[in-house]
Amino acid sequence: MLFLLLVSPVILANTLSTNQLISSPSLGYDLQYRVHVPANLEQSKKYKTLYVVDGQSFLFNGKLHKVITSNISNNNIEPIISVFIDSRDPHNLQLNRRNEQFMCNPKYATFFINELLPQIQRDYPSSKKREDNVIMGVSFGGLNAACFGLMIDDYFGGLAMFSPANTEMLKVIRKSYNKAKPQPARVFISFGTKNDNILAGRRFKESLEKLNFDVHYFENNEGHNWKNWLPLLDDMLSVFFVRHKS
Repeated sequence: MLFLLLVSPVILANTLSTNQLISSPSLGYDLQYRVHVPANLEQSKKYKTLYVVDGQSFLFNGKLHKVITSNISNNNIEPIISVFIDSRDPHNLQLNRRNEQFMCNPKYATFFINELLPQIQRDYPSSKKREDNVIMGVSFGGLNAACFGLMIDDYFGGLAMFSPANTEMLKVIRKSYNKAKPQPARVFISFGTKNDNILAGRRFKESLEKLNFDVHYFENNEGHNWKNWLPLLDDMLSVFFVRHKS
């Protein structure tokens, strides 16, 4: 009798998957995402996982999968699984839904905890532990990370926020944090010093510190753009996934 060992190829080599479609009952439409898995993951282990909204932009503009690979190869960070969620309609890429998804949308939060996270944890050796999962975004996507830290704080122990926008929304979020007092998390938060909402950001950072969040705050002498965010990708990875060398 011939026995075949079926092992997912994404576990065997450093790889970025093709787009994978997921139909969301919570949102009432389809979404797509790509998953980056480093080489030599062990199926018997569970790995920390980075969830990136506006994933298509972080892949195209930030080449984040390559930054992650380089940091793992250089032993700067431990191996992680990364999920890049596309904010566009997979059937019409001209339609970007980020504005409706990222504004503390309870349906989008439900999609994550009831549909996306369980799917990833079934398909990949992804950890279910709160402290092992990080939600990340830029601009309105950074605001979404702040929303998740408030709305579904049982699921994400890490919040990565690049220039969370805008000023008025940050004021609302800060007041909501002060009132609700969600579970503390580890936070990466950054702003540019030029034409970014840095004053509201500094106040939000101070509120998080008073709430006992583990805040890692960065300012860059750039604006609300990729010249600001690109140089900080390594710092963000180190905040959440640094490899502690013996």
